[in-house]
Amino acid sequence: MAKQLTDEEAAVRKCHLLDLPWEDVLAPHILSYLPLRQLVSLQTVSRQFHALIQVYLANCRTLDLSQIGQCIPKEAFCSMLRDNKVLQNLSVQNCSDWVTDKELLPVIGLNQHLLKVDLRGCVRLTRHSLVAVSLSCMHLQHLGLAHCEWVDSLSLRSLADHCGGLLSIDLTACRQLKDEAICYLAKKCLKLKSLSVAVNANITDESVEEVAKNCRALEQLDLTGCLRVRNQSIRTVAEYCPKLQSLKVNHCHNVTESSLDPLRKRNVQIDVEPPLQRALVLLQDVVGFAPFINLQI
Repeated sequence: MAKQLTDEEAAVRKCHLLDLPWEDVLAPHILSYLPLRQLVSLQTVSRQFHALIQVYLANCRTLDLSQIGQCIPKEAFCSMLRDNKVLQNLSVQNCSDWVTDKELLPVIGLNQHLLKVDLRGCVRLTRHSLVAVSLSCMHLQHLGLAHCEWVDSLSLRSLADHCGGLLSIDLTACRQLKDEAICYLAKKCLKLKSLSVAVNANITDESVEEVAKNCRALEQLDLTGCLRVRNQSIRTVAEYCPKLQSLKVNHCHNVTESSLDPLRKRNVQIDVEPPLQRALVLLQDVVGFAPFINLQI
């Protein structure tokens, strides 16, 4: 004969996942471990699940759309963050197909505690987004703007004026920017540790020297493809930036080993091989093997 369940046992068996405390248990201890893609899918299961996910999203500190940005409709993005005022890290990289100022500006306006914003590749935004970030996020530390050709000198000056605690900024292929804007940024953001101005033919020694002299804590500098940068500014970097760990000067044809060698001796990682090593690699490509050479001679 089947055993009769007590009232307490029956209540336990009827307990469902959504009966657990949402904010104290489900959001911090279960939902926080699920990929964003699954959270978005859960919203469609039922009204209760949709409400639960909204509770979680309203309190999350990080939203990274870099992996699934192309799969999320812009309406869903706006809905996901409509109640969030505590966001600290936001990445909309790979959302270039749909993210515009209209979607981004309300999120930026609500979240004044943002520390990291990644807008890399978001070509449909305008300078208004960068101005909004600078005015709302005064504690900003990390900013990605690679391939955002809408970034101009005025919006970058606004960022420099209001976000003096910036630690890293990626301005790769922001081709509107010239020396004046980079020099202004360097004078205002003295704590910079990482800077990329790669793929910008407007950047010259003037920018690099100003960065070196003002940003003494610099650890990473990317000058890839800056054709007008020469040995003079690299020597200034070596003199003023004792914490430098990485320097990228590939395709900087006016930068030679005479300025790079002192940095190599400090174990700075440089993306260009020494001349002899480059010659050996080229020889190996041509003849199929590299001759043995005693490099200690």
